[in-house]
Amino acid sequence: MPQPRTHGSPRPAIAAGIVIGILAMLVIPASIALHTIRIPATKHVEANASPHGYTWSLLLFVVPIVVIGVWFQRSEELVIPQKSFLRTIGILVPIGCLLDFVFAQWFFSFPSPQSTLGVFAPALGQWVPIEEYLFYLTGFIVILLLYVWLSEYWLAAYTVEDYRGEARAMPKLLEFHPVSLVVGVVLIAIAVVYKKYFSSVPEGMPGYFMVLVIGGLIPSLGLYPVTRRFINWRAFSLTMFFILLVSLLWEATLALPYEWWNYQHSAMMGVFIGAWSGLPIEAVFVWLAVTYGTVILFEAVKIWQASERPAKQIFLGK
Repeated sequence: MPQPRTHGSPRPAIAAGIVIGILAMLVIPASIALHTIRIPATKHVEANASPHGYTWSLLLFVVPIVVIGVWFQRSEELVIPQKSFLRTIGILVPIGCLLDFVFAQWFFSFPSPQSTLGVFAPALGQWVPIEEYLFYLTGFIVILLLYVWLSEYWLAAYTVEDYRGEARAMPKLLEFHPVSLVVGVVLIAIAVVYKKYFSSVPEGMPGYFMVLVIGGLIPSLGLYPVTRRFINWRAFSLTMFFILLVSLLWEATLALPYEWWNYQHSAMMGVFIGAWSGLPIEAVFVWLAVTYGTVILFEAVKIWQASERPAKQIFLGK
């Protein structure tokens, strides 16, 4: 058995801090470099410049899903928590689609219908391309599938050794985490103050950022104190950086320059990255929030399944 299980793995709190530190090492210098762009490069997009571009871009999610899925299928000795995986996806995908159904009219616009199949799905106040809902379906699947693959195979040495035994020993899953509440309130307060007093779009509220913070921290608010012991933090960090890289390739170099979709500035905080075609900072935060919330929820469901106790008993205690 590889030694990192017992001797090389830091405590969960330190592991979480290391992930934040690695992220900061990338974010801080990148932010300084991007901030030096005073005159963003102009763009001129011809009509129908990328036929079905949004549709084909979903392969960024579909291909990893197929590759990792085939890997699991062929690896007979590798047992994955299928029921926990399916239950987590069954929770997340409807929530993601519902948020798009409700908030798309305030947060997004789709200037180039030629970049889609031209099939529109219903949403409040407007119709959205069917690719939007496929985006949520494939996005959640690839995030969770990548984390499971890393946790159960590539970085399996850093998972909890006796997962089932520790899950059965847990008195309950739900436990209030005040730090998540404080962080959420502080982040929203900063976003509101910045938008009202420092941004170029002071009207309205930073609604998109608020939804991201609330959605990302809800699982953490009640589940983090227990699940942090079970999270494979190395697998989580690699998943997050992979998804962040894909998202920047997707949005900064493709989606915004070719107008597959755009953001309604009145609902943004007001921090726009000129070097990336005016990409709002929320487009970067969304992947951090989604990956964080997805992993915590998955580990909670996995603990529940491993404990072999009724949901009410494991979540609330006896």
